[in-house]
Amino acid sequence: MTASTAPTNLPEISVSELSQSLKRTVEEAFPYVRLRGEISGYRGPHSSGHCYFSLKDDRARIEAVIWKGNFARMRVKPEEGLDVVATGKITTFPGSSKYQIVIDTIEPAGVGALMALLEERRKKLAAEGLFDEGRKKPLPYLPRVIGVVTSPTGAVIRDILHRLSDRFPRHVLVWPVRVQGETCGAEVAAAIEGFNAMQIGGALPRPELLIVARGGGSLEDLWGFNDEVVVRAAAASAIPLISAVGHETDFTLIDFAADRRAPTPTAAAEMAVPVRSELIALSRDRAARLVSCWSRMIERLKTELRGLARGVPSLDSLLAMPRQRLDACGAALPRALRANAHAHRVEFSTLAAKHTPHALRVRLERYRERGDALAERAFRARGHALKNARTRLDGLSQLLRAFSHKSVLDRGFALVRGPDGHPLNSVAMASPGAGIEIEVKDGRFGAIVSGTAPAAPKKSAAAPAKKPSGQGSLFGE
Repeated sequence: MTASTAPTNLPEISVSELSQSLKRTVEEAFPYVRLRGEISGYRGPHSSGHCYFSLKDDRARIEAVIWKGNFARMRVKPEEGLDVVATGKITTFPGSSKYQIVIDTIEPAGVGALMALLEERRKKLAAEGLFDEGRKKPLPYLPRVIGVVTSPTGAVIRDILHRLSDRFPRHVLVWPVRVQGETCGAEVAAAIEGFNAMQIGGALPRPELLIVARGGGSLEDLWGFNDEVVVRAAAASAIPLISAVGHETDFTLIDFAADRRAPTPTAAAEMAVPVRSELIALSRDRAARLVSCWSRMIERLKTELRGLARGVPSLDSLLAMPRQRLDACGAALPRALRANAHAHRVEFSTLAAKHTPHALRVRLERYRERGDALAERAFRARGHALKNARTRLDGLSQLLRAFSHKSVLDRGFALVRGPDGHPLNSVAMASPGAGIEIEVKDGRFGAIVSGTAPAAPKKSAAAPAKKPSGQGSLFGE
């Protein structure tokens, strides 16, 4: 018996059983690991929503997978070439006999990686025009309502409220958010969009200015304010926005998209409102200047009015000549009235002399004689006109009788009318069997047409009609 056929007591197992055994061994040995490496082969999420890529260093490579649910919750998304620290568990994939890491979270490996990612994101958003100075809006001088996006329990909101009360108390609406952690970016973006969605004149007053504020911290602590959703929400805000994230030396991407950047939250409150005492003093100073300017203008106008008054003639000099003319007219008025009355009296006397009873009787007799003469002339003219009219009427009557068809009927002729009452002047107009009416001298009677209508005479084709040319013959040739 050879060695190759030597009996053995090892049990036989299937490939699936071996794969499952290896899977349990690997998962029990590496239940949870933190793995540092460079992302390679990342092409974005698969159509299923899962992400597949590799983590590598200078000597080894391991496959990696991020399930769809974990990918949606990640604060830092995978990017090609990014050096990261991935946290997850090691497992195997029996279908291809390889091991892989199922990643739960990803963190950039060190501040250098974060800065590189931040710079790359800044360039991308700047290329879209989100940081252009031309799109930034001016801040209102004295907003009635200020919206603050920050943590409601931190020192930041107390500093802002204290500074506003010192300078110029305003109505403040606080939208509480987490200013650190994985959900920070989404909550800040939702707060900015929520303030912009408030209706003017609604139950809550719509802010006229927004402040996004947070205290200082490390780059990792402030990373939520570098999220794209925060930057896009700040750039799209219709309400002017002040970014007050971190201290003066800190910067985040929201600082570039905001309309103004404040080095601290307290400085943001100072930018939001003026100092009330200074504003009151400025108002008083300008009011005093306005009163002084008004007084000087009144004095100048008075001086100009006095100068103009000296050039205007006095009232007595203006009325002297009209008064003299009035006196002259008043003195001449009695004489003019007496002369006018005398003239009318003379005219009345003249007219009265012409209208004595004897003169009226003579004039009336003259008018009566003239009326009688006119009446006689009118009677003669009427008789002459009636005679001429009678003569003309007799002539027209004779002419009517001469042209009337009645005279033709008196000579034995008849007038034939068709069914429509129109005279028939041709045989062709009478249809056989049609009713006709015949009028004679002493009345009318009906008749029925019998026979057939005669055919129209045909022209001979052999002998075409001669066209007349020139003057015809007097003998009919």
